[in-house]
Amino acid sequence: MNSIEAIRIALQSLWANKLRSVLTLLGVVIGVAAVIAVVTFVEGINTYVAEKIFNLGADVFIIFKVSPALTNVDHYLEAEKRKDLLIEDYQTVRDACRHCVYVGAAVRNNSGHVKYAEQSITDTTVQGITPSMAPIYDTDLTAGRMLNETDLNNKSPVIVVGTDIVEHLMTGSDPLGKEVRLDGWTYQVIGVGKKKGKTMGQSQDNYVMIPITAYLKQYGVHNQNIRISGKAASAGPPLNIALDEARAALRASRHDRPEADDSFDIETNASLLGVWADFSSTFFIATIGIACISLVVGGIVIMNIMLVTVTERTREIGIRKALGARRGDVLLQFLIESVTLAVMGGAFGVLLGVTIAETITLLIGMPSAIKLWAVAAGLIVAASVGVFFGVYPARKAAKLDPIVALRFEM
Repeated sequence: MNSIEAIRIALQSLWANKLRSVLTLLGVVIGVAAVIAVVTFVEGINTYVAEKIFNLGADVFIIFKVSPALTNVDHYLEAEKRKDLLIEDYQTVRDACRHCVYVGAAVRNNSGHVKYAEQSITDTTVQGITPSMAPIYDTDLTAGRMLNETDLNNKSPVIVVGTDIVEHLMTGSDPLGKEVRLDGWTYQVIGVGKKKGKTMGQSQDNYVMIPITAYLKQYGVHNQNIRISGKAASAGPPLNIALDEARAALRASRHDRPEADDSFDIETNASLLGVWADFSSTFFIATIGIACISLVVGGIVIMNIMLVTVTERTREIGIRKALGARRGDVLLQFLIESVTLAVMGGAFGVLLGVTIAETITLLIGMPSAIKLWAVAAGLIVAASVGVFFGVYPARKAAKLDPIVALRFEM
């Protein structure tokens, strides 16, 4: 019997025992689906983080009071006791960093309330920025202008809004020049940001940007957690020199003792991405471990069903051996049937995993990216499960004595 004939018999067996086949393949389907879904999400989120969240370029650094990349609890608790970064710290870095092309500062909160006429929108991200943050973050506008130095120096009540503000509050009208109320304070709209869409179910367009000086005037200077960003001429030595200049200036202005650690944290795009990569890889390994348990259970079920199949087809095996079939022929037949079962489960698992990932992406906007290597790996793993757990039933079938097999009755 050739391989194609063995595969045909395996598929016929699957079709003849539909419920048993579904239950047999369930473990493999769930395991492969979990692997595909996790890989799809991890790759998608990694791409999103690299392109959107940390899309600062290799020549940008950010100074925090407490780095979001901290993973040591003791370090985090100690860092929380530091002095806040103030607008004066931004001015210090701006004046001292000669190798910085741009130096900017930003502060934000996620609980703004914007009102226009009788309409309002809540949970708006309010960003207080310096004009130099626009080229650092590569902010794009679809209408109007960005904040400028005059707005900053005069604490002007002007505002750049995201598309959610326009769509919810000013539908059908030109937003430029309109006055909106932000947490009770009046601002004039001077620009509209480019639409970004949703990520993980959260809109990226429900935001406003105002001069950081106006922000501090409205919300106060305490506990604002200002972040200072710098952009060097290029990565490599220019970035390293800019980092040293910024660090030295801040240590001096904040009176850090020579033997003491920095009273602030400096991160680059590479360091932030490295922390995220470590986290995502840990999550990936943990989930793959759980999926492997499901695959092992599925493999055991396949082995059990193949043993039942060998028992059901004992007389068939006896007839084939009586007609000249060798042990290797019988072994190969049942091994191919086991692999076919597993690969079928793997194929359904791939389809289920991709469907789950794409459905979640459509519902909540979680980034996903289907990788061909993940699909191939899922099918290869499924086939490996079929081979590993199919060897014992196949060997048992191959060792049957043809005379005993012909006498066998169910």
